[in-house]
Amino acid sequence: MQESSLLLGLLAAIVAFAILAKRLAIPYPIAFVVGGAAIALFPTVPEVRLSPDWIFLIILPPLLYSGGWLTDWTTFRQNLRPIGLLAIGLVIATTVAVAVVAHAMSPALGWAAAFALGAIVSPPDAVAAGAVFERFPMPRRILAILDGEGLVNDATALVIYRFAIIAALSGTFSIATAGLAFVLVAASGIAIGLFYGFIYVVAVKALRRAQLLDDMLDNALSLLTPYAVYLATDSIHVGELGPSAVLATVTVGIFVSRQSHKIFDPDSRLVAYSVWSVLIFLLNGLAFLLIGLQLRTVVHDPAFAGRTIWLGVAVSVLVILVRLAWVYPATYLPRLLFRGIVEREGTPDWRYVFVLGWSGMRGIVSLAAALALPFAFPGRNEILFVTFCVIFTTLVLQGLSLIPLLKWLHIDDGDNLSRREIEVRIAALRAGIARLRELESGFESVEVWEVQGRLVGEYEYRIAHLQGHLDDGAENGGHPVAVALDHRMQTEALEAERAEVLRMRGTGEIPDDIYRRIEYDLDLANARLT
Repeated sequence: MQESSLLLGLLAAIVAFAILAKRLAIPYPIAFVVGGAAIALFPTVPEVRLSPDWIFLIILPPLLYSGGWLTDWTTFRQNLRPIGLLAIGLVIATTVAVAVVAHAMSPALGWAAAFALGAIVSPPDAVAAGAVFERFPMPRRILAILDGEGLVNDATALVIYRFAIIAALSGTFSIATAGLAFVLVAASGIAIGLFYGFIYVVAVKALRRAQLLDDMLDNALSLLTPYAVYLATDSIHVGELGPSAVLATVTVGIFVSRQSHKIFDPDSRLVAYSVWSVLIFLLNGLAFLLIGLQLRTVVHDPAFAGRTIWLGVAVSVLVILVRLAWVYPATYLPRLLFRGIVEREGTPDWRYVFVLGWSGMRGIVSLAAALALPFAFPGRNEILFVTFCVIFTTLVLQGLSLIPLLKWLHIDDGDNLSRREIEVRIAALRAGIARLRELESGFESVEVWEVQGRLVGEYEYRIAHLQGHLDDGAENGGHPVAVALDHRMQTEALEAERAEVLRMRGTGEIPDDIYRRIEYDLDLANARLT
């Protein structure tokens, strides 16, 4: 009963803090972490002890799968160099820097424990930065680099983390062995992800041909997939290490996403959008809220916290400075050495590089890795406390300052994606008209010819409607009079339709299933307007 009450309380807190974040116009991860920490200070609130397995196996797989699904593979490949420099090079550099500083400030921590701490706090959380950037237009390339970094850096950090644990408990460590193991772990994880993705696509195609799937079963399978892939990959071990379950899950998400147009029908995709949006929101809310609730667990003794706080502050500042120090040479040095990069990509403005460097908030993976340390691990409590300090500092300091920073630096998306979206919609509609024209010669009856003419007229109207946005949007602040009037009239008509079917439902003239199907169509029509 206590567990069910706690779960209900956490879900209610997620909704409450999300509403507060929206009211205060702050990124929701910050509201969750700060709110969780505030709740943890109340003496009547039960102490929440997180199982690392619970985080890794329940929360992490769908977040990884969703991240892979939403990844633009073309853009990812185009930005493979900066992503690799951040997700591999920067993670290693941060780990080493944190290990040196932590060992210098707390010699009792030991080198292996210091390296474990470095690996734990080295990977930024792309979710936290994404929550900020969804409120502000950003250049597509910066978003692509941050998303790509978030997909790969966890695997790099967790490999170093595992070797640090082995070294601390066994007293042996080899850089050559660790380097080779990283390559094998990453390559095998990607290979397993591709294998599982291929099997999934083949299975779904076969089930669809046999007419054994519908939109509900499609989405049930998609929800099971990240857990199945993560658990299956995580169960494979060769000695102390195995393939990266993180990279396997991400790879499946990317692979299936690229094949989604072949294996899912439109209804399945519409349902999936709603299901996954709510799931990811709740999981992210739960993850960041639980970070804040760990405050009481982490701070067992106020005297211990007083002694360790300076190490937490030092490491928090260090991870920020190392990232800022890394992004500039990583951006400009390759362009100095290889002129072809400048010809292909140009030279980014220093302001955009700074934003990339300032977007290194830590999150749920760091907390889970710290909690997963064996209880006998040397300096475990100290590592837990410092990790919490880093997560809290980077989320609150960098998260709250990002939007003012973007405004101060006059950062914009530079891509005019809204205009590009309209142009793509017009091109698609023109392709539809061209196909109808091709079919014109096969029409033999007046009735069919009239249907074709009506469809072409609808397509041409939609093109004219969208063209109004392109032609007049800039002159009228993005809301030309004709387009605004068109939207208003169509909205009024849709609302009249909705009121009529609602009246018929209320009087019992139609059953609920008919009402819901018509409401669904009206909602789609309304979504097309917006």
